[in-house]
Amino acid sequence: MTQTNARRRVLVTGGSRGIGAAVCRRLAARGDRLAIHCRANMAAAERLRDELPGSDDHMILVADLADPKAIAPLVDVVVGDFGGIDVWVHSAGVFVGQPVASTPFDEWMASWRQVLEINLLAAAGLAHRVVDHMLHRPEGPEGGRIVMVGSRGAYRGEPAAPAYGASKAGLHSLAQSLAVAVAPHGIGVAAVAPGFIETDLSADSLVGPAGDAIKAQSPFGRVGQPDEVAAAVEWLASPDSTWATGTVIDVNGASYLR
Repeated sequence: MTQTNARRRVLVTGGSRGIGAAVCRRLAARGDRLAIHCRANMAAAERLRDELPGSDDHMILVADLADPKAIAPLVDVVVGDFGGIDVWVHSAGVFVGQPVASTPFDEWMASWRQVLEINLLAAAGLAHRVVDHMLHRPEGPEGGRIVMVGSRGAYRGEPAAPAYGASKAGLHSLAQSLAVAVAPHGIGVAAVAPGFIETDLSADSLVGPAGDAIKAQSPFGRVGQPDEVAAAVEWLASPDSTWATGTVIDVNGASYLR
């Protein structure tokens, strides 16, 4: 990253589908070399890799981020194969519904642990390992970039999935805390806060009256597309975004304003 024309080494956690896959497509198109992480869907990751420019240079990693013991080896493999990490985009996460009035206590607590483990604690563990490697790159840390994919739910609340909203609020705060901590080393950290995004996992939610209500949340009368979020991530991961470090960019089609 100190040489802006050099081919960057990029880790995308949660990169095999949805927003993460759109990020991979954009960064590969600009010439970056990608490490595409998935939890288990190796087939989806392989299909994505094969469609990317320079597919032979990209790698796939399979790891369950709910297991803290999987985090350091994942980062170490990327560093070992690529020689370092210049950009890390964190798009991995889960959404679990848990309305407080209708969720039994044991299920409520278990779902909070599940969501926080994956959406927040895994991000914290990855941040520790990625920052450590960035600080010790042979070419120096200057120019490293970290981008977290959060959610508008961190601000508007998620009444049917409060653990999700809380985890994304924590993720935004993590990004901003890291931004201050690593700025003296020339590393930029930021986040995006998408609204409802149409992906293969969310397509069923957009059918019928419920889908119409979701689309009506935005004055555009539609939901977002993964590439619209990826465009913001691409800029935040670029050398041009230095002065935006610590920011959280809303990408929600004015469906929630703050």
